[in-house]
Amino acid sequence: MTKTTSLSLAPQYLFQPIDLLNGFQAGSQYNLFSINMGETSNPQVEREALRVVGSYGRQIGHIQEALEVLLKHVPMGKLNGEEKEVLKVLKRDIASVRRIKQKLEE
Repeated sequence: MTKTTSLSLAPQYLFQPIDLLNGFQAGSQYNLFSINMGETSNPQVEREALRVVGSYGRQIGHIQEALEVLLKHVPMGKLNGEEKEVLKVLKRDIASVRRIKQKLEE
């Protein structure tokens, strides 16, 4: 007598309620994931900036690059130890991002 076993990783039945009265309103979005980036006083500006300028990562990258240029002209001797440490951390972050980009572009 042969005994058979089966393995199922999916459920036998799937059930998802759909609210037909509220689910298809104008402006509704359907995503698998939702990330709340916080409140903004003007969501239209946020959306347009993302569309025209680029992602937050791209915008932060531009800021990092500009800061790196400015840091080359800052007389570090006039800074105290805490200020130097803050800039050291920033420079390390900028270098880390640069390495990640280079690695992924290979």
